Amino acid sequence: MMKCNSLFLFIFTLAHGYAMAQTSQKIDEILTAYESPNPGAAVAIIKDGKIIFAKGYGLANLEEKIKVTDKTNFRLASVSKQFTAAAILQLIEQHKLSLQTRLSDCFPELPAYANSITIKHLLSHTSGILDYDDVIDENENTEQISDEGVLKASALFTKTYFVPGAQYRYSNTAYVLLGLIIKKYSGLSYPQYLAKYIFKPLKMNGSVAYVKGLNQIKNRAYGYSKKQNNWFRKDQSSTSATLGDGGIYTSLNDLFKWDAALYNNSILPQEIWQSAFQNQKLNDGSEINYGFGWHLKKNTANEKVVYHTGSTTSFRNVFYRIPSKKLSIIILTNRNTPEEMDMVQLAEKIIAAYETP
Repeated sequence: MMKCNSLFLFIFTLAHGYAMAQTSQKIDEILTAYESPNPGAAVAIIKDGKIIFAKGYGLANLEEKIKVTDKTNFRLASVSKQFTAAAILQLIEQHKLSLQTRLSDCFPELPAYANSITIKHLLSHTSGILDYDDVIDENENTEQISDEGVLKASALFTKTYFVPGAQYRYSNTAYVLLGLIIKKYSGLSYPQYLAKYIFKPLKMNGSVAYVKGLNQIKNRAYGYSKKQNNWFRKDQSSTSATLGDGGIYTSLNDLFKWDAALYNNSILPQEIWQSAFQNQKLNDGSEINYGFGWHLKKNTANEKVVYHTGSTTSFRNVFYRIPSKKLSIIILTNRNTPEEMDMVQLAEKIIAAYETP
């Protein structure tokens, strides 16, 4: 019987290894365009708490020909919003504020529109607050706006796009202000708070909310844009210095630890996590496809998907999760293509390659 069991284990292991080799080959074919000498990609598939596929493609630094690895730190762009939301939910759990805390309570200097906007509106993109992206030219030669600069700009707004809670409209301003609210109610800057209460507890040792001149990015991927079939470095723009809406740099290795934390109580109790993954409602009771820091959808198999894309100057990313399967895929890239939502299709294409025999 022992010999029989050993033989079965050997055959199973061999078959599993062969299947993963086939999967790896299919993923390689999907990501051919990311191979060296091009700007690259870092891709991981996580299943049942284990990394079953992780690979770097192409270059993190074209000038020095530094390859992408699982330790390469990419600018997350809007994938950062889930960390901002988690920090706010931690402060709510500590009773330092609530979902009903008004924006005017946080920043009394803002005009009357802030009286009707709550933390919940900001988290779910239903505040109607004007987006600073709409009034700033995203140009690398323009002086970078800071979070405090966004707050000053918000003080000049005289209206909102709509009555708070009446519609869904994605807002980077909302998450920049949430980052500043973290600072106000915790007494720590946004980078300090995340380092102390999220990155350090999870041993996400390479992750940082980046502020030029204040901290450093280890194993950094630089962003590149394509012009006349040539890649050139275009790593920053006027809107690349804000934090709460997109300022985190991290790697596959660290995001694996973050993904694990979404299933346990290490950062937040599960009931609070579940509230972040729930479709929020408008004033009329209709649901939107957004929770707190996460987009929500159903895939073709009618499974709930919790995900977020990220797009900024020369970075395109997606963190895509199917919680019912404990299956996640992370794709981080340092280039200005494709369109942001195409990253969702890319994730689904890779998942299909993994799930199809």
